[in-house]
Amino acid sequence: MIPRAEAMETNVRYTIVGAFVLILFAAIILGTIWLSSGLSIETYDIYKVYMKESVSGLSADAAVEFNGVNVGTVKKIQISHTNPNLVELLLRVRSNTPISEGTRASMNMRGLTGVTFISLVDKTTDRQLIKVLPGEEYPIIQTTPSLLMRFDIALTKLNESLHSVSISVQNLLSKENIQLMNDVMINLRKITGEMSPLIQNSINTIDLFNRQTIPSTNQAISNLNNIMINVLEITSELKNNPSVLIRGKEPRTPGPGESQ
Repeated sequence: MIPRAEAMETNVRYTIVGAFVLILFAAIILGTIWLSSGLSIETYDIYKVYMKESVSGLSADAAVEFNGVNVGTVKKIQISHTNPNLVELLLRVRSNTPISEGTRASMNMRGLTGVTFISLVDKTTDRQLIKVLPGEEYPIIQTTPSLLMRFDIALTKLNESLHSVSISVQNLLSKENIQLMNDVMINLRKITGEMSPLIQNSINTIDLFNRQTIPSTNQAISNLNNIMINVLEITSELKNNPSVLIRGKEPRTPGPGESQ
């Protein structure tokens, strides 16, 4: 027979092993529940966003990023009850995320994967916390158009501009304007033909002026210059010797070795 002490010791070991297995099994179940339910010790805040464009491709549990850092998920997507042109989003964002009055939300898409998410960007210095507006349950983050929306707006404006240019070109090249330009060209050709003799006469006159009048004028100016030089000489001599007017100009006294 097994001693009573050994039997009790065996029962204790089985009890310990059984308790350990139960505790381990319970821990596994709790861990599975924890991971599957997304339980976390982090706290989250709820924000509301009113999108003014289509949210096609965006789904619940889509990522929410702040300056490229994952800070939460999209909790709910629905049409606004007050304005059917708006899409109402509820964002579940970590409480330590620096969201302020200057924060703006927009839809974004990853390059190759095409996964749509909500991008939060804050490029202002306004660090004032968002206040809950009267009649609202959560703070509202203002939005900016997505890249696709801006691209669509730019294409629309470009198309409108091209349409305006096309209409202007069509008006410019209308039959009336083309006929008017033809008439103008014909009139210019006629005027040019009629003015050709006048232009030729003008050229001949200018050539004659260059060959005859200008040389004569230059000679007259040269003679006048000589006369002025003589007048200046006489004036200078009279100023130095006024008696010349009465006695006339005396012959110059010969110098040494010169004859009279």
